[in-house]
Amino acid sequence: MGDGNISKEKNRSDAEWRDLLDKQRYHVLREKGTERAFTGSYINHKEEGTYHCGACGQVLFSSNAKYDSGSGWPSFYEPIDRQKVNEITDNSIGMTRVEVICSACKSHLGHVFNDGPIATSGLRYCINSISLDFKKA
Repeated sequence: MGDGNISKEKNRSDAEWRDLLDKQRYHVLREKGTERAFTGSYINHKEEGTYHCGACGQVLFSSNAKYDSGSGWPSFYEPIDRQKVNEITDNSIGMTRVEVICSACKSHLGHVFNDGPIATSGLRYCINSISLDFKKA
């Protein structure tokens, strides 16, 4: 993955995002794509640190909130700060889901579901690995 600091500028044009992001990252982050289940680099990732937006570098999730949901994507029970992500109703595939986007650059990260660990938030932030960069603690 990248260095977690691709762009300090959050409000870029579509052409600028295309120039900054590789084709796969652009598809997921800017076109709301999804990587195939069990293919992402952070599914089984166990190091301590923080996960950042793969487009703008904003910190999003802590490794402390990461857990194995068995879903095929990295899962977190809460963002590092609720102000760092926005949640938007998504009816794009004939069902209602809640899309998660970076609050700084509006890039697509994944979706949040109400089937997470009950002992924590009860939420599962199901996030595409390709939409994240990791920084060790």
